[in-house]
Amino acid sequence: MIKPRLLLHVCCGVCSAYIPELLAPDFDVTMYYDNPNIYPAEEFRKRADAAKEMAKRYGMAFVEVPQNVESWNLAVVGHATDRENGERCRLCMVHRLDSAFAYAKEHQFDAVACTLGVSRRKHIDMVNAIGKQLSDAYGIPFLDRDWRKNGGEDESQRRAREYGIYRQEYCGCIYSMKKSVSR
Repeated sequence: MIKPRLLLHVCCGVCSAYIPELLAPDFDVTMYYDNPNIYPAEEFRKRADAAKEMAKRYGMAFVEVPQNVESWNLAVVGHATDRENGERCRLCMVHRLDSAFAYAKEHQFDAVACTLGVSRRKHIDMVNAIGKQLSDAYGIPFLDRDWRKNGGEDESQRRAREYGIYRQEYCGCIYSMKKSVSR
């Protein structure tokens, strides 16, 4: 049986440690790493390598988009002082997921999903609303799952520790890094 092709936008190794396994029985999953928001460049590399390691563990294809910080800066310009999970974060998610949907359309994927909703720090309703909006715009289904159900985040964290996958201390952008350091 041929499985539908699913493009899974991943943000790091931790979020990639469990969700692909949930999708693999029903989909031919390709993990897609496009996160121009990650600061600094060394952090981008660590997270990309961790996600790539998880793709290798699962035997899944992995696509890494070169970091384009300028495109992200333009997407969130004027929102440096926004609170976490506010408008800057929404714009950041739109920017990254739009890239995933464009790639999925160009490469004829059957569906798109993302790992952003596995973290308790993200608003699942915001993630899924963005996915639905882009699904309508691109004509590609979005899997609007709450990956936290049944202990999804805890399982992702546990597996990342078990596999020795890099685990970050902040969401990713320079603004979340500054907030993390100031705590």
